[in-house]
Parts: sequence; C-alpha cells; structure tokens
Amino acid sequence: MEINGRTRTCGLIGNPVEHTLSPVIHNTLAQRFGHNLVYVPFPVETGRIEEAVVGASALQLLGLNVTVPYKGEVISCLREVDSLAASIGAVNTLVAVPGGFKGYNTDMEGLYRAMMSEGIQIVDEEIILLGAGGASRAVAYLCAVKGAKRVYLLNRTLEKAQKVAEEVNRAVERQVILPMALTDFDSLPDRKFLTIQGTSVGLAPHVEDVVIDDEKFYAKVHTGFDLIYSPWETRFMRLVKKRGGRAYNGLKMLLYQGIIAYELWNRVTVSEADAATVYEKLKAHFI
Repeated sequence: MEINGRTRTCGLIGNPVEHTLSPVIHNTLAQRFGHNLVYVPFPVETGRIEEAVVGASALQLLGLNVTVPYKGEVISCLREVDSLAASIGAVNTLVAVPGGFKGYNTDMEGLYRAMMSEGIQIVDEEIILLGAGGASRAVAYLCAVKGAKRVYLLNRTLEKAQKVAEEVNRAVERQVILPMALTDFDSLPDRKFLTIQGTSVGLAPHVEDVVIDDEKFYAKVHTGFDLIYSPWETRFMRLVKKRGGRAYNGLKMLLYQGIIAYELWNRVTVSEADAATVYEKLKAHFI
C-alpha cells in the first residue's frame, strides 16, 4: 500500500511489545479490505500510560490495542468504557471518540469465537479453569455469562481464587464459580472436564513449565485450551494429549480478539474466509 497524508494509524501499547503478532492481523486485513491503514507497536514505559493515551488522541490515531501490563491501568485514562469491559475490569481495545477513546474488551469474545470455531461448547459444561489472574478472571466471566454449569477455579493461592469467584458470581447473580486450591484437584468429581489454562506458565522461553505436573490431573481433561500460543504446543497441551484429550493453543483467540478490534475501528464485518487467510499467516510464524 502507499502511505500518504490520508493514511490512518492503529497500534498496540504495552510493555514489552516487540514479540507481538498483532501487526500481521491488522495489516493483512487492511490490505484485504483496501483500507488506507497501518498498524504498529508502541512500547510504553512504566508510569507513562496516561501520556501515551493522551498523545495518541492528539495524533488522531484511529484506535489502539492494549496489552500487559496496562489492561487495567488504562481504564482511568478513557472518556468512556464499554459495560462488558467495565464488568471484567480490563480493556484491550481503544476506539477513538471525541476528546479521547472508548475502551472495550475483545479478549473475552475472541476466546469464545476461537472455541466455537473448534467445536468447543461452554453452555451447560462443567469446566476447570487454571489460574486467577487478569486473563482467568475474564475467562471466568465468559464461562459464567455463556451458560457454563459450573467452573472449578483452581489457583495456587486460594484467597485469590475466592476473590475472583466472589466478584464474578456477584456480577452474574448465580453461584457458578467454585474456588479451589491447586493441590486439591483430587477432590474434583470423577469425570472429564473442559479445562482452560489461563496463566502465563509455559510461555516461551519457559516451555517446560506447567501449572499442575501430576499426570493424574490430565486424566480428568477431555479438552484442554491453553491461552498461550508460543510455543505452538505447550507442555500442558502435551500432557492433555498424552491422556487422550484434545488440546488447542491460544492463537485463534489472538486472531479473533484482533478481528473484533478491527471491526470496531473500521465498522466492517470480517468474513470467515478473511479470518482463515489471516490465521494461516499467523501459523506460518510457528509451523
């Protein structure tokens, strides 16, 4: 494409951002739609997120994605916050509005679309969720609002799991999230579960790390979904497969959260054919 005086800019703010694959998603979509748009990563130093948001608005950026560690901190810098993002307590997408930006969370719907594309159901399922950090909190909320029967929230620190469970259960007005200590997994019902790995454990370069190392746990998993996409196959995924389960990584979550952001910025609908094209470009970085 030709960059000229009418080229619009979108980007990613976070720290670090050097590893990001988001430019692959957005620049490929811009090319397919014929949009005069470029997407670039912007590293933001600790303590300077407000300056970054104000500066992006002054420069008339069309929109931004937000990654760690700023998904919560950025909220106070925004003109408006979508109700879903406010409920989750995390924003990952900023859309330009008069005087600043409106914040959205596309991670949750991105995960849902990723899971649906693999034939993974949430409604009426009993689910194990590993971790109680920011990502897992959003996943817990997703499972609750999409009709999960029960979510066993396992975390190293029980108190943190209890806090997330209390917040989500209050928000959805039913007791669906059940907090447990990781070490108590033996007390789970004797059946197989959809299991979502919501921590950063196993992320490259620490590819042999895993939240639960006991193979007895993986006998309880019929389908494992790891939010991590680098490495392509985490140890969590290998352990699930070893005990006969299906396992998926988080690359499609990355894909769909980006697609939803692109749709918000440009007021378009991305077809599944275009989504498949972008996904193949993302996969090429791993396979």
